[in-house]
Amino acid sequence: MTIDTGEMAKTAVTCSSCRACCCRLEVMIITDTGVPEEHIAIDEWGGETMLRLDDGWCSALNRESLMCSIYENRPWICREFELGSHECHTERSLGGITPIS
Repeated sequence: MTIDTGEMAKTAVTCSSCRACCCRLEVMIITDTGVPEEHIAIDEWGGETMLRLDDGWCSALNRESLMCSIYENRPWICREFELGSHECHTERSLGGITPIS
């Protein structure tokens, strides 16, 4: 799939239009930010990851608001994944979400 980076630069993603695409990605917990135990899974190598439920979404995602229920304690990787960044637009495109104008 080819992603038009020129089109991405013209689009704006906000909290109200986000659709939480990144909340379907595997997130390793590599620092201690206080993620509650009920949201932590152990992978096959013994590493900690964010628990994803049967629907593929992160267990910390509020399904009604599509906002993080542990935002203040979210993992470092989630803190670094910027809303509206190139990576954000890439995940939106891969998820079949139309760019926002």
